[in-house]
Amino acid sequence: MTGSNIRRSMPLFPIGPVMQLTELTARQIRYYEEHQLISPARTDGNRRMFSLNDIDTLLEVKDLIDQGVNMAGIKHLFALKNQETNPILKAEKTERELSNDDVRRLLRKEIVQAGRFNLPTSNPGNMNRFFH
Repeated sequence: MTGSNIRRSMPLFPIGPVMQLTELTARQIRYYEEHQLISPARTDGNRRMFSLNDIDTLLEVKDLIDQGVNMAGIKHLFALKNQETNPILKAEKTERELSNDDVRRLLRKEIVQAGRFNLPTSNPGNMNRFFH
């Protein structure tokens, strides 16, 4: 881990400032923790302490929710992201693997097309489970 990564991983922020920075409620933040999207550190008094990486993740989750992606879709995107950063899983990739940007672009396209034509997505068996 580089010095920058270590600093970004340091648990520095209690939940109050995180709520202000992300415009999320404490309940939303706890909900995302329950779904293991973030893992804040705990103090001896059991208070959550968040890192810059946790805040980035919360902002990313918030953006995805705003785009209409539900929790199952978010977990799927995060799993893909973890595959890209895990060297063991990276070696097992197939020839044509989509990047996170490709997946996001496809999800946005599906949302726009579904809204534009007032129809279900073009691949309902595959994509509908990711949207509200």
